[in-house]
Amino acid sequence: MSTTEAQDTTKSETTPVGEDSAVKSRKDRPTGSTHFGDADWDEERPDEIGDATWGEVAKACCVHDAKEWGKIFVGACGALFFLYFFLFALELLGNSAKVLGGCRAGGLL
Repeated sequence: MSTTEAQDTTKSETTPVGEDSAVKSRKDRPTGSTHFGDADWDEERPDEIGDATWGEVAKACCVHDAKEWGKIFVGACGALFFLYFFLFALELLGNSAKVLGGCRAGGLL
């Protein structure tokens, strides 16, 4: 078995997540949009490329299992926590500058 035959068998066995296995051509879609893994992707001209619908974009991009959604949720919560911590630290920095820079700062030191 040559390497091209091995590559062809691996390509045919894998299908993109969320992609309907029956539709493998842009000509079969109502919008005419090209998707990754289409059999006829190299036959098109730029003026033939159709726009994808938001439903097709959601199917292609937002398909996650429960474990991946959990990681996304934990990451979003972590980003919000660090944003809140940063804003709290800025508030402390501003208050400390007011205390040290006030008219009674000489009395404190």
